[in-house]
Amino acid sequence: MASQIANKDTFVHSATVSRISGDSVFVSMDQNVHCDSCRAKMACGISESKTEEIEIINTDSSFKIDENVNVVINKALGLKAVIWAYVLPFILLISVLLISSEFLAEWQAGLIALSTLVPYYLILHSLNSVFRKKFKISVLKLV
Repeated sequence: MASQIANKDTFVHSATVSRISGDSVFVSMDQNVHCDSCRAKMACGISESKTEEIEIINTDSSFKIDENVNVVINKALGLKAVIWAYVLPFILLISVLLISSEFLAEWQAGLIALSTLVPYYLILHSLNSVFRKKFKISVLKLV
């Protein structure tokens, strides 16, 4: 456990188990003191609020409510999330805007480009179960 926490490729946040539902553990993450010095704090979202509750899929049923735990997040997952949530939609938006502006008026091209984001995010939402498997977050008990 200590080797996973000490890894330079991970972020570690202290948290408290708020509820348990089936194979999911819901943890409330307090604002981390290390967030102030982190370069990715604007993209992370955890540093913006005082507490953040996240769901972690876990088959280990030994957690108890109000237990202090560490949440371990791989740094590579943050980059993948930024790509899926911001970079790919931006590329889609600009591509559709440039292509449609050749054939339509500017305002129509803009509306079409913006409207392509709706199906994109609906598809991402429908693939929620796939992303839950790809974006694994670990929860570790404190010793």
